[in-house]
Amino acid sequence: MSAAPSDRVEPTSFAFDDHSHAAIDVAIAKYPPGKQASAVLPLLDIAQRQMGRTTGSAWIPTVAMDAVAQALSMPPIRVYEIATFYLMFNTKPIGRYHLQVCGTTPCWLRGSDEVARACRDVGGMKGYGESSADGLFTMSEVECLGGCVNAPILQVDDDYYEDMDYERTKALLESLKRGEKPARGSTIGRIGSAPTGGPVTLTSDPIRVPSASNVEPEKAE
Repeated sequence: MSAAPSDRVEPTSFAFDDHSHAAIDVAIAKYPPGKQASAVLPLLDIAQRQMGRTTGSAWIPTVAMDAVAQALSMPPIRVYEIATFYLMFNTKPIGRYHLQVCGTTPCWLRGSDEVARACRDVGGMKGYGESSADGLFTMSEVECLGGCVNAPILQVDDDYYEDMDYERTKALLESLKRGEKPARGSTIGRIGSAPTGGPVTLTSDPIRVPSASNVEPEKAE
């Protein structure tokens, strides 16, 4: 059983591994010489992903922020300010799976409260910002995820699960508990953003307009 995130302590050291160094080189190369500080967001993301890859908890400890500052020749405080401003960065340990419940109006109208309730029931969490005792789940409330047409949305790590309700959310989390990763996207078989039940317009091939090269020129009378 994994340790609960609250049981984990901040590491005393951090060093980018070879996988991260390769990604760092690509990120910094996108900016002109002397402007490498512009790569701070990508490097924070790289650090967070390395923590997730190596420890099972995708977060950014202070020592990782210091490594980012060193790589970009920035004052550490500048990196701290950025890491604590953007909600995409976790500055404390989280569970193996980050359950991000969209609570913005379209998702709320479509039942995001039930999605959150399922997360609480399965994970044994009382509310947002908490983690399950087994260290598998951390639940957060996030603002609009941009998938409003297929609301409500539950983002698990990088993946969107769409058209959720209580039972489908519960089934998803139970699958994750078993070590399974269900296919991302609509949970009701919706294709893209088509209406429930399938497309009702543009259901046949569009009219083919002949190209100019295939049209015979008009004959002069």
